[in-house]
Amino acid sequence: MTTALLRTADELRARVRTGRRAVVMTMGALHDGHAALIRAARRSAGDGGEVVVTVFVNPLQFGAGEDLDRYPRTLEADVKLAEQAGADVVLAPSADEVYPGGEPQVRVTAGPMGGRLEGASRPGHFDGMLTVVAKLLHLTRPDVALFGQKDAQQLALIRRMVRDLNFGVEITAVPTVREDDGLALSSRNRYLSPQERRTALALSQALFAGRDRHAAQEALRARAREVPSTRARADALSALGESRAAADAAAVAKAAPGAPDAVRAAARLVLDEAARLDPPLELDYLALVDPADFTEIGDGFTGEAVLAVAARVGATRLIDNIPLAFGAPGDPATLGAAL
Repeated sequence: MTTALLRTADELRARVRTGRRAVVMTMGALHDGHAALIRAARRSAGDGGEVVVTVFVNPLQFGAGEDLDRYPRTLEADVKLAEQAGADVVLAPSADEVYPGGEPQVRVTAGPMGGRLEGASRPGHFDGMLTVVAKLLHLTRPDVALFGQKDAQQLALIRRMVRDLNFGVEITAVPTVREDDGLALSSRNRYLSPQERRTALALSQALFAGRDRHAAQEALRARAREVPSTRARADALSALGESRAAADAAAVAKAAPGAPDAVRAAARLVLDEAARLDPPLELDYLALVDPADFTEIGDGFTGEAVLAVAARVGATRLIDNIPLAFGAPGDPATLGAAL
């Protein structure tokens, strides 16, 4: 299969369309993470459908002092990778094609969620991102659009826009792709020197430390739910040498479910150590949030959450995140009374 390189929406509309159209939106400099998105799009579109990859470096989502001019442009290599991953079309429009007449006067506003975390660090970024995504959805007319979970706040905002503004398109998330050492794939990784890359590993290591702490707490809480519900049964277990396990489980049962602060603390310990490296990691934020609105979760939260981090290493700013599931709490009052 040969992938067609198109420059205008008119060229795309001129193609005979059959089956489902799946779109992957990128700013180019494609890597294995993008390839995973394109392969997922190929599966979604099916053999009779069409996969379109857009390559457009969107000026609206770069703030003052950010790396618009230095952002890598590698279109020839991008087309080759897209073809190998199963794309039918690469649409690489000019700025005039996407924004005829210059920057648009009417834009999509990200709302309250757009001012948190990434939005607080990069004012206007999400307004620019949503505006170009809306434009590209109109220009490509897909049945499904696929986005990476690495940009979790972007994904949440796109889903919100599609729902709130009644876009007739399915949004599918694809898991983050990582290097063997855990570093999340990013087009910006190429800016890192070998020493900076070693420091940058702290982002994923911090997330994994938080995840491991969370898993240990959830395991203890599961153990707590197995603690005997009567004093007689507790005494029997104690006689068998299990009193320490029962006490540990009871202590966890009395704690807030999942103890979000402990997850944050485990991750921050890694980041604090990385701040003392050469070169140092300069933390922007570490947050454990509800993906519905990207507000911090507290004690008693149950359901899906996102542990997110952003930091600068040298001149390069990186982000990463992992999902965590907080289970429903047991009955700590009853368990504590039984012991």
